[in-house]
Amino acid sequence: MSTYLAVAFGGALGAVARYWLSLSMESINSSNFPLGTFTVNLIGSFLIGVLFIVFTEKLELAAQWRPLLIVGFLGAMTTFSTFSLDALLLFQQGHYNTALFYILGSVVSCLFAAYAGLQITRVVL
Repeated sequence: MSTYLAVAFGGALGAVARYWLSLSMESINSSNFPLGTFTVNLIGSFLIGVLFIVFTEKLELAAQWRPLLIVGFLGAMTTFSTFSLDALLLFQQGHYNTALFYILGSVVSCLFAAYAGLQITRVVL
């Protein structure tokens, strides 16, 4: 499989995963906090930490797996552009505290999730 096909296939799966997870989270969300985008980015950050360790330290995998899973799947699943729009809309709607909490919470939580993914994978595998 060519690298481009691997990225395209992973991207298709990641986009569907993002859509499903975002809808699932928003269906239980009763606030104006963008829980769907927040959750997708948190999970994606954790998974990129896990996959980085898997690919660089733990397993010898075919060359296509890294672009398929990291570039394609996680690239399509995580939503920094949506995160940016959500934050701007919260500001425009006057939800300043929620917007600031969302921005800071997303960045700090996602950095922690990526770190946790790195560390957990080093111990488990």
